Amino acid sequence: MLSSPRLRTPLAILSAALIVLLGPPLLSSGSGSASGTHIPGLRLMVPNTPGGGYDITARTAAKAAEDADLSRNIEVFNLPGAGGTVGLSRLVAERGNGKLAMSMGLGVVGAVHTNHAPSTLADTTPIARLTQEPDIVVVAKGSKYQDFGQLVADWREKPGSLPVGGGSSPGGPDHLAPMLMAKAAGIAPKKVNYIPYDGGGELLASVLGGKVAFGVSGVGEYLDQIEAGELRVLAVTSEKRLPGLDAPTLRESGLDVSFTNWRGIVAPPGLTDTERDKLIGLITKMHASKQWKEAVRRNRWTDAFMTGEDFGRFLTAQDRRVDTVLKELGL
Repeated sequence: MLSSPRLRTPLAILSAALIVLLGPPLLSSGSGSASGTHIPGLRLMVPNTPGGGYDITARTAAKAAEDADLSRNIEVFNLPGAGGTVGLSRLVAERGNGKLAMSMGLGVVGAVHTNHAPSTLADTTPIARLTQEPDIVVVAKGSKYQDFGQLVADWREKPGSLPVGGGSSPGGPDHLAPMLMAKAAGIAPKKVNYIPYDGGGELLASVLGGKVAFGVSGVGEYLDQIEAGELRVLAVTSEKRLPGLDAPTLRESGLDVSFTNWRGIVAPPGLTDTERDKLIGLITKMHASKQWKEAVRRNRWTDAFMTGEDFGRFLTAQDRRVDTVLKELGL
């Protein structure tokens, strides 16, 4: 027996309604929607100039997330100043903004102390620590220093006349590393002629132009110039030599020092649990992607992943450590 038209019409309407309800999720997989990682309008702030470690980390993370189809159109922008504390103040002022995050690291911890910044990392929402990497001691290819021993000999004799450049403000990694080196070499840290630059990008021009006797910065920032022969690496601050770099550790060079920098991501205060968890979820899946793993290998970073409250406790410990080191160095 055939169904009457009166019965088919309601069924047809119900079927159409189900298609409308079920259709969008089936059609919108990809770009993070299926995994819940896409955050429309997400912006990633870099608190120093282009070309520095925070900048490279932020742009690498954004590209990895997009290439892994976890999100799309992540905007990376630079807001330099005062060793990253200008950006930090902006981040803290954006309370409750779940579509903003900031690339940062040990340099911001130190800059808060030395600049007496009104905002601290305790005011932020910790998202994730991503990487660790050692610093390197570099000179331009035309420098008279062929090895680290020659440099230290001159540095001991006339510390004030050998300017050392770093890509961070006093208290940051590129400042702490040469200060610890100086102390181990028997040089009073207060006699060191340290010239701060707002990121490794600014420092590079001064090293290449001979405006500083040597520079200290993260290895990942200068790989291209090292491979091109424009920079010569005299030493690395890590415990062990770095694969692919023909340079000794500081300990091999006679200084009982090792030093490691790190970088991560924080967000504004006042986020809801859902907003915080979504940011952590995006970064966690980005970290697990093959695109990010390849970038870590290529930049010779060391994976140092931790998230949320664990990262928050780490930030508190780092703040105490920097305060202690600055006092011990008389700075």
